[in-house]
Amino acid sequence: MTSHEIDYRIYGEEMQYVEIELDPQEGVIAEAGSFMMMDDGIKMETIFGDGSQSDSGFFGKILGAGKRILTGESLFMTVFYNTLTGKRNVSFASPYPGKIIPVDLTEFRGKFICQKDAFLCAAKGVSVGIEFSKKLGRGLFGGEGFIMQKLEGDGVAFVHAGGTMAKKVLQPGETLKVDTGCIIGFTQDIDYDIEFVGGIKNTIFGGEGLFFAKLQGPGTVYIQSLPFSRLAGRILASIPKGGKSRGEGSVLGGLGDLLDGDNRF
Repeated sequence: MTSHEIDYRIYGEEMQYVEIELDPQEGVIAEAGSFMMMDDGIKMETIFGDGSQSDSGFFGKILGAGKRILTGESLFMTVFYNTLTGKRNVSFASPYPGKIIPVDLTEFRGKFICQKDAFLCAAKGVSVGIEFSKKLGRGLFGGEGFIMQKLEGDGVAFVHAGGTMAKKVLQPGETLKVDTGCIIGFTQDIDYDIEFVGGIKNTIFGGEGLFFAKLQGPGTVYIQSLPFSRLAGRILASIPKGGKSRGEGSVLGGLGDLLDGDNRF
């Protein structure tokens, strides 16, 4: 095994965090901003790329960092090592309400493909790279663009899903149609393409976009019920215009807030 063999426990329901137990000299890599807490004796180190064997050497590190720019992530990742003799814990939190999903890469023949912002953390030795789409339509209209992240190795990685997670195991030839933003990730044998919704009324008035993601088995697909883009869109739509409250839909508006005991006036 080239990746460190870590133990973990996931806590919480809607706002989860994962606690990873590190034996002496074991390490875990994480995205910037996902760190929550750690025991004394854990050493934190910022590195180029993901620190895996695939980007060893100076040019390999530069290439690994460049890949992260293409996926919209930071040039750097953070590694947490246990420098003491006993077991130590380090925890990482989900960035918004949802579920943390452990992905054992040995169960998926060493590779898992996920959306660009789904990766949270992984055992040291897991390679976090890029997966180019070979299909023009998928790249232009698939919601994820031409580039997704791929996790490779023989360790455990953790990805984050917004809302509730659904796991679908597709048989050979079985097809699943999904909103393009609701994909978390899938195994390497899944055939991922996009399909036009069809119908003039559906296209103009349906409100679900012009394309579905079409996923065909065999393989495993992870789906999220609340993509962050959808959550952010709803929040932006509810922001008061001109600094005034929308009154939560009340016909009384600001007067309704006053009658309800709102003390902002």
